[in-house]
Amino acid sequence: MQLGLVGLPNCGKSTLFGALTGVKSGSAAHAFSTTDKSVGIVAVADERLVELQKMYDAKKLVNTTIEFVDIPSLVKGSGDGAGLGNKFLSHIREVDGIVQVVRCFEDENVMHVDGDLDPARDMETIDLELIFADMEQVAKRIEKVKKEAKSAKGAAAKDEIALLERVLAGLEDEKPVWSLPFTPDEAAALAHYGLLTFKTMIYVANVGEDDYAGADSHPHVLAMKKYLANKYPGEEREVFVVSAQMEEELIGMDEEEKTEFLAMIGATKSATPKLTNAAYSSLGLMSFLTAGPKEVRGWTIKKGTPAKKAGGKIHSDIERGFIRAEVVNFDVLMEKGSYNACKDAGVLRLEGKDYIIQEGDIVEFRFNV
Repeated sequence: MQLGLVGLPNCGKSTLFGALTGVKSGSAAHAFSTTDKSVGIVAVADERLVELQKMYDAKKLVNTTIEFVDIPSLVKGSGDGAGLGNKFLSHIREVDGIVQVVRCFEDENVMHVDGDLDPARDMETIDLELIFADMEQVAKRIEKVKKEAKSAKGAAAKDEIALLERVLAGLEDEKPVWSLPFTPDEAAALAHYGLLTFKTMIYVANVGEDDYAGADSHPHVLAMKKYLANKYPGEEREVFVVSAQMEEELIGMDEEEKTEFLAMIGATKSATPKLTNAAYSSLGLMSFLTAGPKEVRGWTIKKGTPAKKAGGKIHSDIERGFIRAEVVNFDVLMEKGSYNACKDAGVLRLEGKDYIIQEGDIVEFRFNV
């Protein structure tokens, strides 16, 4: 699963990408310093695995991961090919979710593509370009399906046209597809089109290093929150505050150096772990855990995955020869102190193939092939 970092030129998304992934993607103080996408794999930090490693004295700890993609910058007219629009659109259609990085830092040495700093305007530019791209795609699809409506597939085609015309009407009203009401069946049908405004969207305010400590009340961050509240009334759209400059400086520091550096600027911790975990969750992903003296590990599954299919994430033989899953919740294990203590207390559960794996489940699969 991939999340694409998008934003206007010089918003700091490539610097943030480097801080998240440790992969430098060539950021610079001029527009379009990133001309092609870069991909990096990021570990999703999970303190539960640290505790399990201590309990089992495990030799190895393996976190789940997620991929971030640094996508070439967007500008006004990207949907019509302006700037690096064609590359932007082709790359963003490939990702599963979007992280919108908005510039909230002042720096006279780093030009702003529109001349001055205005986060709300920048957000509107991005939102509209995504909407315009979807409008074009939906309009083309409607025309194609109208031709099919004359064939034997007429009934199905008419249903598709009706759905797409509702989508187009919403887009023309500057509403992203995710904000429109759909039945579960309609949402499932729309998922196949890869519409940009139907993808998960996470908002990131990129502030200066000196502003990071008190950034929740920073005027530019408040402007972002106001924009979202006015555009999507009744929706809870969180704004994640980061300082890409600060995060990049933290790379390579040991824990003591990080603590000292953060204290120096009045901060307590890095923002990237929270952002990574939020990105992971936003895609509908969760982790189940396995533990033993050789290894403790997180395994990525979609929320709502049954036990048999979850076992297949470890090995296809487990899914094929599934017998049962022995499950204990992480919090219960920590309370009892050991796996054997959970057995003795009767809190270790035996679950069948249709059991839906829950967040925090530690699972041992029994199978035979």
